[in-house]
Amino acid sequence: MLLPHILLVIGLCLSASQGHRIRHEVRNFPDHFLFGTATASYQIEGAWNVDGKSENIWDHLSHQTPCVIENCDTGDVADNSYYLYKRDVEMLQELGVDFYRFSISWTRIFPTGFTDKINEAGVQYYNNLIDELLKNGITPMVTLFHWDLPQNLQQLGGWANPHIVEWFGDYAKVAFELFGDRVKYWITINEPYQICHMGYGEKELAPLLDSKGFGEYLCAKYLLLGHAKAYHTYNNEFRQHQRGEIFITLSAQWFEPDGEDNVEAANDSNEFNWGHYAHPIFSATGDYPPVMKERIAARSFEQGFQRSRLPEFTAEEIEYVRGTSDYFGLNHYSALYAYRNSSVEGYHASPSIFDDVGVITYNKDSGEGIVGSPWAFYKLLKSINEMYGNPPVFITENGRGNDGGLEDDDRVTYYKQYISAMLDAMEEGCDVRGYTTWSLMDNFEWLKGYSVRFGLYQVDMSSPERTRTPRKSAFVYKEILRSRRLDIHYEPNFIIH
Repeated sequence: MLLPHILLVIGLCLSASQGHRIRHEVRNFPDHFLFGTATASYQIEGAWNVDGKSENIWDHLSHQTPCVIENCDTGDVADNSYYLYKRDVEMLQELGVDFYRFSISWTRIFPTGFTDKINEAGVQYYNNLIDELLKNGITPMVTLFHWDLPQNLQQLGGWANPHIVEWFGDYAKVAFELFGDRVKYWITINEPYQICHMGYGEKELAPLLDSKGFGEYLCAKYLLLGHAKAYHTYNNEFRQHQRGEIFITLSAQWFEPDGEDNVEAANDSNEFNWGHYAHPIFSATGDYPPVMKERIAARSFEQGFQRSRLPEFTAEEIEYVRGTSDYFGLNHYSALYAYRNSSVEGYHASPSIFDDVGVITYNKDSGEGIVGSPWAFYKLLKSINEMYGNPPVFITENGRGNDGGLEDDDRVTYYKQYISAMLDAMEEGCDVRGYTTWSLMDNFEWLKGYSVRFGLYQVDMSSPERTRTPRKSAFVYKEILRSRRLDIHYEPNFIIH
């Protein structure tokens, strides 16, 4: 029949005549490409003080008066997944995911924060969850640390205390012993930049230390060494017989130059943001990015300090950290523009990481929230490829928050465009092995509480049953996973090469 074809051509011609070239494309995924979705313990489990679990830094922060979290929300109940984990697995089965990324609550396993006492009820909870996943053909991917540090360890300095390298290593070793017979994907630490910069340098995440220009750098050194400790423990003592893989997950914002004169400003911003943690692990030489070492040392001496505020790695520590990740775990959400000119002087608090990098960044979109910039995802993946010799990449978080309706077309568009950008990078040689949405369901979003919703499934937080309902994005993601292809309409220039 000719008429539909003629109408299609007319439609395309009209679009072209109006300057809007819309392209429809069906894109396929490699045979062994993996799809999943993710959550984190404090954000969904609830049961904050039952069955032997003790207080972590988010329990502590959320119970303060006056409250610092939007709407005075807490994770005390959250999605109640401690009791509803079978429904969670049912949702995963509905979606058809290959794997489920979740995290272990340190204080649910070790109430003192140390390994002197193992909480058997906590161990049983994770055993039940892992077994339920495997029974339904879903691979568990376990994050050891997703921001919920034991409060008593924080009182001893947390990630700024050198002894945490051993504390975290001990915790990781017992987790490998308890669950490693069934868990074959381990993530040591989630988003070190957020942990250190937003929790130790600024007052944006627990523990809200506000130690600008010092805290984030101390935290970064010992966090990287703690990660390496867990990696070497697994590699030397467990890998041969458990046959799993272990890696770290970095959150990387992409910084785009605001004009040709600001390429260096954008590059420096990327180095201070995610290169700070990627370079010591993935570069051939190890250690922090040279621009960080140079700029922080220079600013420190200008400010009257006797030495750089960036604690140095010894030669032995550089070698200990270098190469300690089987994948480049990558969380990505947004992009910012960067520039550097005379207006930078005095723009940032001094000392601070922002003053050290000496760049101003901004979002061209109005308002707050996630920037829809799929081209930035493509550029980020290409940059990782070029800077670090094309390491295997696992996308461990990608998503968009909104106000929570079921017809979440904005999230559907976001996912389709970002996945397409990822496929563009893969076609140009980037070794991406898997993709993970954030998040399986609405949950506690840190200082935003429940005001921002990221879930494929809507959660009724007013219901004692915490009723979970699939959104439009859940059905779209399910079809992508079922067909192993992406069906997308878009303007062809939405990616900037």
